[in-house]
Amino acid sequence: VDLDTAKQELEEFIPHVRNISDSSIRKMAGRDLARFKKFKKQGIAVKFGRFSQKENNQIRKNVEEFLSITGIDSAEKLLFTSRYPEDKGIINRLKAEYLFCEKLSEGIPRPWRLIYYRARKMFDPNNYKGRYTKEEKEKLKKYHALHGNDWKKISEMMSPINYGPWSKEETQKLMHAVEEVIRKRMEMEDGNSHSSSEKSHRDLMIDREKLYQKLPWTEIEAKVGTRYWRQCKQKWTTILTNKMTKGQQLYRGNKGLQAKINLIKRLHELKVEDANEVNWEELSDTIGDVPRAYVQAKFYKLKVSCVPFWQKKTFSEIVDYLFEEKLPELEEKL
Repeated sequence: VDLDTAKQELEEFIPHVRNISDSSIRKMAGRDLARFKKFKKQGIAVKFGRFSQKENNQIRKNVEEFLSITGIDSAEKLLFTSRYPEDKGIINRLKAEYLFCEKLSEGIPRPWRLIYYRARKMFDPNNYKGRYTKEEKEKLKKYHALHGNDWKKISEMMSPINYGPWSKEETQKLMHAVEEVIRKRMEMEDGNSHSSSEKSHRDLMIDREKLYQKLPWTEIEAKVGTRYWRQCKQKWTTILTNKMTKGQQLYRGNKGLQAKINLIKRLHELKVEDANEVNWEELSDTIGDVPRAYVQAKFYKLKVSCVPFWQKKTFSEIVDYLFEEKLPELEEKL
């Protein structure tokens, strides 16, 4: 739309719009106008002022989903891209390809610019201020129940959540935490038998499935201390995938295209109505020798990036759309 029309249409939602610069109005016409009209149809007014806890949680959800879709490994890289000049090109390409503006503002009836500034404030590791979130309050209660009035210990465990790249120390903590919970589980399964206790650290053999199925992620989160459980799970899946594939880039280039094609075809062959009916373990060979969670993550990325209005579609409708619309495009590209 032209500038005058944009001002006129935006004025319905933002009364002070004529005090805003022309360049900002043009951006708002592209990023906000369609969203505002959609919210109006739903009877939702555009908001200003302080963000609610619900809105903050939606921003966290939007950022986490965008990281999952694109494979960008931290919120800091996503929102403070200029801090990472060596990755800037690929990050900006992913942001454009996967509609960063649209995804970040999903479900939040505010101007995109304000949502973006709020997200930067929330995820900047150099700017951890403000009240405890509901999630942090629950943690505080849990840690107090475990450690009483040992506030030094609790303060260490309540350290700010890190959204930046994983440090070597954090990765080691994660690996030790996973090892600890798996060992504990195996001892319980073995009934603390004498033969089990005699096994040396090196001789302990673990079934592959135990490395990624139904791990107690909230417990692992508490042991790592600086990451949410979803971050821990995602990082552990990445570590396992790298080890199981000996570091091969299975989901890049032509291999990546072939993996997507195979995954769509296999899912379509199953003809199931619900994702819970899928044996994701059996589908792992469509990509390579990888954990089930890796395959599920790749399917999630496919549906979110390729299927319009996927939230309103059933699992079978999503698979049918991918098979009929996306598959020919991928095969041609390959």
